[in-house]
Amino acid sequence: MTALKGFWTELSRNKIMFLMVTPAILFFIVFSYIPMAGIYLAFTKFSFDGGIFGSEFIGMMNFKFLYQSGTLWNLTKNTVLYNLAFIFIGNFLQLVCAIFLSQIANKYFKKATQSIMFLPFFISWVLVGAFVFNLFNSDTGVINTLLKQLGSQPYDFYLNTAPWKYIIVFFNVWKGLGYGTVIYLAAIMSISDEYYEAAEIDGAHIFQQIHHITIPLLTPTFILLVIFSLGGILKGQFDLFYQIIGNNGMLYDATDIIDTYVYRALAVNFDIGMGSAAGLYQSFFGFLLVMTVNFIVKKVREDYALF
Repeated sequence: MTALKGFWTELSRNKIMFLMVTPAILFFIVFSYIPMAGIYLAFTKFSFDGGIFGSEFIGMMNFKFLYQSGTLWNLTKNTVLYNLAFIFIGNFLQLVCAIFLSQIANKYFKKATQSIMFLPFFISWVLVGAFVFNLFNSDTGVINTLLKQLGSQPYDFYLNTAPWKYIIVFFNVWKGLGYGTVIYLAAIMSISDEYYEAAEIDGAHIFQQIHHITIPLLTPTFILLVIFSLGGILKGQFDLFYQIIGNNGMLYDATDIIDTYVYRALAVNFDIGMGSAAGLYQSFFGFLLVMTVNFIVKKVREDYALF
């Protein structure tokens, strides 16, 4: 009762602030909390006649099928490995580019370079998919056209899984490089010049300054971004994979992730129960992963943890 009274007192004091956050609260209620009732579909053999709560309840059978068929393991492996590559390769290159940009003295060249690097972030994945197809298709693709002109046999990229893990990682890192670089560059700009001036007086050259000042002071930003990214490690880049790979079943073994599987289960196969089971598995273990990583970071460096 005391807590409820305190809430109404706080509400009366800050009516305007509560009013300002109301749209955000409604957004999460409508699009995040109410749809959670759909979790029940993961335990049913969904039929359109029965609807959500009238379909046959089959317990853990959807999860059992995903596990026994090997689909769940392959989806998890692809999703996790791709995301680990995106996170660590992407953050490392963004950090390196930010450090290099921060050392450029010519401000016009720095701004031009930064803008050029940022441009791919605004390109739609649809256009990236078209670009990839025109590079790698076996008939008129740029690479195979060059191979034919050089007298070599064309390589059918869309029938071989081997190169796609490198192609996908490359285009994801390329598209996000400029955006991530800006974040790290902003963190570098917030470092006081006094540290560098003191290092110069002590005779430290530029690489020693980067090693002993810039990188240690960027470590909290790096760790925070990695933790945020690990929270979505089981959530794949659906646009990236769907626009580049599409419905090419020959490449599913190396490129199929949880998000694309859920899409096919719902929109192509109409297996709503199976798709919901895969989505619930994705959300549950993503939550466990965030909690585990945050717990480990809190034990090592408490000030770097999210909560």
